[in-house]
Amino acid sequence: MTGDKEIEKNRHFETLAVHAGAGPEAGSPALVRPVQLSASFALPEFGPELFDALLLESDRPPHAYSRWSNPSVRSLEDKLAALEGGESALVTATGMAAVSAVIFGTLKKGDHLLAQELCYVGAQELFGEHLQNYGIEVTLVDTSNLEQVNAALKPNTKMIYCETPANPILRISDIKALTGIARQAGIKLVIDSTYATPYLQRPLQLGADLVVHSLTKFINGHGDVLGGVVIGLTEEIKRLRKNMLVHLGGAASPFNAWLIARGAATLPLRMEKHCANALAIARYLASHPAVERVFYPGLPDHPHHQLASRQMSAYGGMLTFQLCEGLSAAIKMAERIKVFSYATSLGHPHSLIFYYPTDLYIDQAAYLSEAQKITIREQWMGEGIVRVSTGLENEADLLEDLDSALKG
Repeated sequence: MTGDKEIEKNRHFETLAVHAGAGPEAGSPALVRPVQLSASFALPEFGPELFDALLLESDRPPHAYSRWSNPSVRSLEDKLAALEGGESALVTATGMAAVSAVIFGTLKKGDHLLAQELCYVGAQELFGEHLQNYGIEVTLVDTSNLEQVNAALKPNTKMIYCETPANPILRISDIKALTGIARQAGIKLVIDSTYATPYLQRPLQLGADLVVHSLTKFINGHGDVLGGVVIGLTEEIKRLRKNMLVHLGGAASPFNAWLIARGAATLPLRMEKHCANALAIARYLASHPAVERVFYPGLPDHPHHQLASRQMSAYGGMLTFQLCEGLSAAIKMAERIKVFSYATSLGHPHSLIFYYPTDLYIDQAAYLSEAQKITIREQWMGEGIVRVSTGLENEADLLEDLDSALKG
């Protein structure tokens, strides 16, 4: 299997994770493709192929310069497009480079962006603090509240941007319903599906126009490289490559792309373990006397449990919880954990835990209204939440580590 799209059609996810965008290259018997570290490539002879290489006119132009395209990066793009069920993919240097490519490649001065008010902090701050400097109007809403979304639409709205499940609070938004709103308004719907990965959720099949992932997280799965991707229709991806990747320069390292492709091959196996560990931890914490509340879409008391059950094939490897004693308890817990690492990021093989104090994370965000801050505090964060990225360790060891850290 060589990554040929006709061969890939109708294959199961696990098979695509291994074979899509992979296999021996022409003239080489190597089963693992080598990393192509060259910055430049020999150009075709004068003619249509040369112009295609220089002007990026076709879907798969000849490689000319690694900021534009590279064999190792293209292999990863083919794999990710197959996994997400999209026509094409654009791999970038980071997740935020992917978000920026979508935003600045689609919106212009005078346009209006309708975006989620609480999502990955990098995107949240880009929307809330910086876009106005470029003449782009922004309204931040709770995208799980369809009434808010509809009420915020304007004649100049061009895009709805939503992250589901949302980082860090695990709120779920209805992709199908948002698709209906976007279609009726004639605008694009962009979904950040980093928490879910294509293994658990496929927004393009639910109607989204573009899907964004931080490849740094679960898809790479090893916590050792940065990367991002935008996936969608070929014409859209070709436009973003030519206008955003080439001009803004957020190109992925070929070596990073090679590592991410290697990690993606085991994504299905890893996500099964991430999900199993997360559910076990969520159930344990839900009955712990030191814990006030647990948010995990797989628990029946999660506000969006039924929606998550319809929209996702499983509930993911992330959860949050509130401690009864707040910050003081979080400090003690951080000092006592041994198996968990006290660190940011997510999707690593080792389990990570981190405390988000509401007064710093939410109350200091000038782009949120006071009403929004109150709602987030009351419904999702309290005085602060502990975010857990469950790793691949033995379930019993993780539970024992938490039990020791929470004693007293």
